[in-house]
Amino acid sequence: MGKFTIFTGKDAQFYFNLKAGNHEIIFQSQGYTSKQGCENGIDSVRKNAAEDAAYERKVSSGNDHYFVLKAKNHEIIGRSQIYSSRQSMENGIDSVKRNAPAASVEDLVAQIGSAT
Repeated sequence: MGKFTIFTGKDAQFYFNLKAGNHEIIFQSQGYTSKQGCENGIDSVRKNAAEDAAYERKVSSGNDHYFVLKAKNHEIIGRSQIYSSRQSMENGIDSVKRNAPAASVEDLVAQIGSAT
């Protein structure tokens, strides 16, 4: 089963990633200025993950494959890792589709805050 992880970056923005059942990161978010915005981003991934049209398949200048997931308003929610082949990228998209809707959420920000 997949898991979203919320954390803060060195830039003090909030981010999340989605890990597959094997703990591999399959999707990472854009930065958010608030934790609520980050949580809304997770909800957006859950809502849009099943829609194949929400995925924009891309090829980097180094000829590697990756995808971005867009919300209904066409804003980018986040992107995948880099894949060496188109088929690997398609497998990554399938993994987001399978894992995102029911993924649990681990809030590392709250854990750090409660440890101080």
